[in-house]
Amino acid sequence: MIGNPWAIKNPAWSEVEWVNRPYLNIAIMALAIIDLTGCGTTPAHQFSEPALNWQTKTGQLMYRTPQTTLVGDVIVRYSSTGNFELTLSKGPGVTLLSLRQDAAFAEVKGPFAHGSWSGPVEQAPQQLRGWLGVRDKLIAAQNQRIVRYIAGKETFLFRF
Repeated sequence: MIGNPWAIKNPAWSEVEWVNRPYLNIAIMALAIIDLTGCGTTPAHQFSEPALNWQTKTGQLMYRTPQTTLVGDVIVRYSSTGNFELTLSKGPGVTLLSLRQDAAFAEVKGPFAHGSWSGPVEQAPQQLRGWLGVRDKLIAAQNQRIVRYIAGKETFLFRF
């Protein structure tokens, strides 16, 4: 018997089909694993979509740490209920960081975020905590054209 010794051999299969059957089983299992992991990475949280009553600000952000200084274009949107979006880009079509956040949940994507993360705000990785503090600072300073926020060794300077 060739192939899987525990499988029941179908007499209608040729020797070639029997030899190739273990590869078919492996391929089916691999596809099932990919399908199941895909479901596990989809966030269950549903963010509110920006609406006409959301405030929108555009300007520049200077982000500074002891090792990094970056100046980029920023678009900030927020609602009266605390929903928040921030997009940081460097030139047209080059998004460095995209952040969506409400009172309890956040989603951060882009190369400046070193990939992507989503989950409850209180469980955010340490390297994203400064970014997740920006929401409260900007919503509290709605009418200011210049907003400075310092979180540990990170400095965020917004000019709208």
